[in-house]
Amino acid sequence: MDERAPPASRVGEVFAAFLAQGLTAFGGPVAHIGYFRREFVERRAWLTEDAFADLLALAQFLPGPASSQLGMAIGLRRAGYLGLFAAWLGFTLPAGAAMIALGYVAPRIEGGLGEGVLHGLQIAAAAVVLQALVAMARTLAVGPIRAGIAIGGAAGLLIAHGPMVQAMTLAAGGLFGLALLREPPGATAPDDPAMHRVAPAVSGAALALFVLLLGLLPVLAAWLDSPSLGLASVFYRAGALVFGGGHVVLPLLQGEVVNRGWLDLDSFLGGYGAAQALPGPLFSFAGFVGAAQTVAPGGWRGGLVALGAIFLPSLLLILGVLPFWDRLKTAPAARGAMAGLNAVVVGVLAAALWNPVLTTAIRRPSDWALAAIAFVFLQVAKLPPWTVVLGFAAFVGVVSR
Repeated sequence: MDERAPPASRVGEVFAAFLAQGLTAFGGPVAHIGYFRREFVERRAWLTEDAFADLLALAQFLPGPASSQLGMAIGLRRAGYLGLFAAWLGFTLPAGAAMIALGYVAPRIEGGLGEGVLHGLQIAAAAVVLQALVAMARTLAVGPIRAGIAIGGAAGLLIAHGPMVQAMTLAAGGLFGLALLREPPGATAPDDPAMHRVAPAVSGAALALFVLLLGLLPVLAAWLDSPSLGLASVFYRAGALVFGGGHVVLPLLQGEVVNRGWLDLDSFLGGYGAAQALPGPLFSFAGFVGAAQTVAPGGWRGGLVALGAIFLPSLLLILGVLPFWDRLKTAPAARGAMAGLNAVVVGVLAAALWNPVLTTAIRRPSDWALAAIAFVFLQVAKLPPWTVVLGFAAFVGVVSR
């Protein structure tokens, strides 16, 4: 792409690229990583494999929806503050609008939508994740030390479970890299001017606002007796404190929303099933809950409040943390740690490929064959991921009847 393109052109370019992802990126947050890598590293060449892995490691380390945070970081890198917002808006808009619209018919939802179609989406998503894993391993897990770090990270995540295990695994990868992958004196990473977009004052203000809203929203909601602020508080807290992405937010929101009587369980689970059958971020489920709940003004107003609140922590964290992350990774002493962190990201992706991707998608021996065929279509035939995903959804949906 033309590096001299004016900022307005860059912002529009980012919005259009992520809108296309929001319309076609089926399969959940792990699959989105594969889609993003293929689009922004391979096809558009907006960033290198190493830069992509750096941003992915940061997104995996932070609480909130990793794929959306990765998209925000790519948008920020490409077109500044407006690029960050354009990336989030484009990626979230299709699923968010669909979820809000679905919230209007919540009483008629009686469970997951299109079981066969959903199964086909899951099989194709497994092939997308495998393709991304193979490509990243070839670059980031080369050599016995890096491969060992990746394998160890994957094994640890498959053995141990819990909301903090992934963050601890990433930290361990960084420590092993620091100890075993030190660069020789004088070896430094080249500076990346594209990342120098967040002023220190903006970064500090974003982090301060993140903490302030986390503590202040519940107090204001109770003090003002405002149902809308109460709704915003619940979804902001979910976005700020959940590690592990979209699937992990389900039990938290169920406790906050269903147990309080804001929405009945059948509608809640039906909306979540629908969210899994849509492209884009699983956190768009918040739009459905906000539109369908009964404690605050619902419909599109409640949907927008819930969507904005659940994604706002991610926006603030990317603005607040990314500048420090970028400066750290350019320091010679940090390069070994970053190499280990990048290697362990491969292990994180491998563990996620097995659970939840394959454990959810593979239900019978024939599903292995279908996943292998989908991988061949992607890796050998080089078909666009969205054609493979939609094709397999339609095929499995038909044969499952």
